[in-house]
Amino acid sequence: MTETTALRTAPLRARAEIDLAALRANVRTLRALAPGAALMAVVKSDAYGHGAVPCARAAVEAGATWLGTATPEEALVLRAAGLRGMRIMCWLWTPGGPWREAIEADLDVSVSGMWALREVTAAARQAGAPARVHLKADTGLGRGGCQPGDDWAELIREALRAEAEGLIRITGLWSHFACADEPGHPSIAAQLTCFQGMVAYAEERGARPEVRHVANSPATLTLPQSHFDLVRTGIATYGISPSPELGGPADFGLRPVMTLSASIALVKQVPGGHGVSYGHRYITPGETTLGLVPLGYADGIPRHASGAGPVLVGGKWRTVAGRIAMDQFVVDLGGDEPEAGAQAVLFGPGDHGEPTAEDWAQAAGTIAYEIVTRIGTRVPRVYVHESASV
Repeated sequence: MTETTALRTAPLRARAEIDLAALRANVRTLRALAPGAALMAVVKSDAYGHGAVPCARAAVEAGATWLGTATPEEALVLRAAGLRGMRIMCWLWTPGGPWREAIEADLDVSVSGMWALREVTAAARQAGAPARVHLKADTGLGRGGCQPGDDWAELIREALRAEAEGLIRITGLWSHFACADEPGHPSIAAQLTCFQGMVAYAEERGARPEVRHVANSPATLTLPQSHFDLVRTGIATYGISPSPELGGPADFGLRPVMTLSASIALVKQVPGGHGVSYGHRYITPGETTLGLVPLGYADGIPRHASGAGPVLVGGKWRTVAGRIAMDQFVVDLGGDEPEAGAQAVLFGPGDHGEPTAEDWAQAAGTIAYEIVTRIGTRVPRVYVHESASV
């Protein structure tokens, strides 16, 4: 019996069940939405909390030809796990980063300015092999990337010089949207125009990138003119809508991949007027039963959802009663008396009436990206449908 099989069948305090068949289906759906572009499955932050290596493998099985991470360390973990034969790009660099290790692992790296170009070319000399470089343009997001104008001109000039010396290959030109999750926002057209101009400038001077890319999940779903040669799908890969105002996952043909549940640790009767959890922010309105759910903010359950977070117990929606603590929270069961060990489902696809990650996001005043990504390492990931034949 494998460790995953044992986890799947053993009683657990809590589990995050990861449906890899759903992930593969999401990748196929996203590929169909951008048929003229390659697809990069973004697996940064441990695949948004879902588990980077299993999710990366499933995405590749479904046709992703690129993987994306934020940090080089995340990308190196994928290579060390045996993920070879596909391109892996990492983009969040700081001075002194593992440039040589990235080159030797055949990673694609992002360069946003001259300091990074100097460091990557020095590492290429040490490694005796050219670095695969994507030059990032800041087209209006105001985070990473090189500014248009003189800064971009210098970066292009020096990158082409390094390429002529055999130190780098300019494999990509790229940028990132600020408001792609708000279709019609004026910044979208402005960024596209800026990106096209910066790409044209580079290509007119001799750059021959393999891929030009700007589309993230929302742009992949709603902005086909942004697809270019490659789309980078992050949250949509995991079946969460990046634009809930425009529709839920099913509206885009996606299915949530993670289901978070726990075993009820205790059920007890209490009288009316009984305070619940720290600060007594909840007082029972009458005689009732309370259920103790053994998950808390140390597991990534947002404390901001105290008094509002939804939980399915015994086929009924319950609401967090009082404050969420570090390791546990309470739900008012309204007199129902499930056995200790009964399942409490915090979120999932919604097939059985359970809340979704978006429901928790609304309860906590945040986005569903944060809900799934913050689920901590104390919660075992249990993978189902691991075989690509499922």
